[in-house]
Amino acid sequence: MRPSPQLPHPKRVLDLALGSALLTLAAPLLLVATVATALRRPPGGAFATGTRTGLGGRPFTLRYLPVRRFRLDVLSRLPHVVRGEMSLVGPAPLPPGDPAAAAPWRHGVKPGLTGLAQVRRTSALPWDEPLLLDQHYVEHEWIGLDLALLARTLRTLRTPHGQAHLSDADHRLRGYSAAE
Repeated sequence: MRPSPQLPHPKRVLDLALGSALLTLAAPLLLVATVATALRRPPGGAFATGTRTGLGGRPFTLRYLPVRRFRLDVLSRLPHVVRGEMSLVGPAPLPPGDPAAAAPWRHGVKPGLTGLAQVRRTSALPWDEPLLLDQHYVEHEWIGLDLALLARTLRTLRTPHGQAHLSDADHRLRGYSAAE
């Protein structure tokens, strides 16, 4: 009797399917942005690169378009999702020298294009603890949370800045800052 083949993790299936679809849809826009960026940048290419810490604390080279318009900088990272270096949802990719990149809980997941900290960043509340939000995500990670965060990311992209809706989970008073 042969052992059954290993089924891919549902998160990887989501990353591969949705990441490939988004990359296919965004490809024409990314091509135009790449050409426009290449014409404005000095010789050496349109993409910016940086080393980031990935799954298991292993470094990888992140390549992206340094363009904020239409969130092309994020969309240009989709090849990393399809290759499996990143996930659609996860903590922000950090450089190896960042003290937060060394957190043991971070090494159990791939960095993501969006995540709890990225979605909450657009809230009207002054969240000063993206590291805690990333840790909360890692501790409660499951495919349902990923789907909810992807849906919230889409809503956040459509909401004008400064008009984000607060959820029942928001408990801080206006003007609160942990830095004070």
